[in-house]
Amino acid sequence: MTIGVDGTPTYAAPVSWPGAVSLGLDAEGDTTPFYADDTAYYVSVANNGYSGDFESALVPDEFREEIMGDVKDADGVQIEDASVQPEAFALLFEFEGDKNAIRHVLYNCKMTRPSVESETTEDSVEPKTETGTITASPLALPEPITIGTGETAKTISTIVKGKTTADTTTDVYQGWYDAVHLPGAAATP
Repeated sequence: MTIGVDGTPTYAAPVSWPGAVSLGLDAEGDTTPFYADDTAYYVSVANNGYSGDFESALVPDEFREEIMGDVKDADGVQIEDASVQPEAFALLFEFEGDKNAIRHVLYNCKMTRPSVESETTEDSVEPKTETGTITASPLALPEPITIGTGETAKTISTIVKGKTTADTTTDVYQGWYDAVHLPGAAATP
């Protein structure tokens, strides 16, 4: 993801991540009650996005270089630079076995360096995976947009996640992994 001088987010074309094992994200945010008349008079809920673990067979080299900031030396060795902050990216996904094949997008993600582990070979060999923590934060839009029409119209200024529904157009659904879908704008590859 790149944020333009006017605050508009743009995304490179999505890249496939082979070997995904699991994704578990918990909602982030607090519930704050205001008490009056001996009851919870008003309750506010903050949407601070999601965070959790993404496990895969391997973190692709391309991701390590373009997002995590690793560099390859002249000998082809990938070097982790401790001074680099990871880049923000969008994560597009769907869960196998979901009868509706709902497709999701998290707009403003950052990922921690993946864990490194191994163990001695015993009676059987069990493959090891790499796990990183993903944080999906709210993304401020350069200007509020109105979604919907009539009484269902709503103006929003920050987004966290999107997902397809039964009403999603065929073109958007079929092209989900071609470009990141942004509300109120044509998808930009």
